[in-house]
Amino acid sequence: MRLSDFDFDLPDDRIALRPAQPRDAARLLVVEDGALSDRHVRDLPDLLRAGDLLLFNDTRVIPARLNGVRPREGSTVAVEATLHKRLSPDRWTAFMKPGRRLAVGDRVEFGDGADRACLLSGPLLGVLGAHIQAKGEGGEVTLAFDLSGARLDEAIAQRGLMPLPPYIAAKRAQDEQDRTDYQTVYARLDGSVAAPTAGLHFTSALLEALKAKGVGFAFVTLHVGAGTFLPVKTEDLSQHRMHAEYGEVSAAAALAVNAARAGGGRVICVGTTALRLIESAADANGQARPFAAETDIFITPGYRFRVAEGLMTNFHLPKSTLFMLVSAFAGQAQMRAAYAHAIADGYRFYSYGDGSLLWRAA
Repeated sequence: MRLSDFDFDLPDDRIALRPAQPRDAARLLVVEDGALSDRHVRDLPDLLRAGDLLLFNDTRVIPARLNGVRPREGSTVAVEATLHKRLSPDRWTAFMKPGRRLAVGDRVEFGDGADRACLLSGPLLGVLGAHIQAKGEGGEVTLAFDLSGARLDEAIAQRGLMPLPPYIAAKRAQDEQDRTDYQTVYARLDGSVAAPTAGLHFTSALLEALKAKGVGFAFVTLHVGAGTFLPVKTEDLSQHRMHAEYGEVSAAAALAVNAARAGGGRVICVGTTALRLIESAADANGQARPFAAETDIFITPGYRFRVAEGLMTNFHLPKSTLFMLVSAFAGQAQMRAAYAHAIADGYRFYSYGDGSLLWRAA
């Protein structure tokens, strides 16, 4: 398949810069068997039935964007790092700007007056230092920090900013509200540097209403990496390689998924991250298995889905791997029609935008 097969025109004013308030007031486009229905996220209890299972990603976003400087030979250069993947208690891979001006062995210091360091107090006050240990392909570097373990986590939490997607960060400065808005209400395990954004629409009240309807819940964990924002650079999609991300499906979650399907319920993944993970954990017969490993699964049209029958997800970028995934799930022609309708009818796109509920194409 070709990258150009997944292109479309999106007006700039369709990109949401703030989420709907309350969260479940966001619009929801239901896509099933060629039919489109305009609803709201709060209508989910009416759209699902008792015995269905919602599969959530309970990862928690860390404030993974760090601003600082690279001092060298009496001069400094401002730098920005977006942490990507933890390698050890004191090492992270990161995407850094300006990457070309950084060399292996350089020291970088995060926490100058340009970010949140002015608010710090106590033993971690001051800069957070690291050395560039390696530079890899695709703009990644390996940072070896002066601190380790829980102390490094605390320092990152104090100095870091929420890693808003570039299409939001380029249009407005982030603020304290983003620390709440860019986190699901059920987030549990620290590790993501991007939010599983379909889950941002859920409120505690909506979860209670779904539970009262008889809809079941199960939780898996996929720590979303910064690679989710990287563009596909090859026209021939067979040449594209996904960044691997770590995920876990517990024995209890696998059992819940299998039990729901055996009982006639439908498994609805809340977000592409939950879908990619459960598909990675399923065997050829569609049975979910416990899983604790990295996955780099790349889903394009022609993929045979094993577990998920429904997918709740936001509206994605043109030529993105996520638009390819939803095209595989609901049908390429149907998703083009759905996106054309969403654009014409004023739906809001991307991480803080509206949602869709897709039912799997036959």
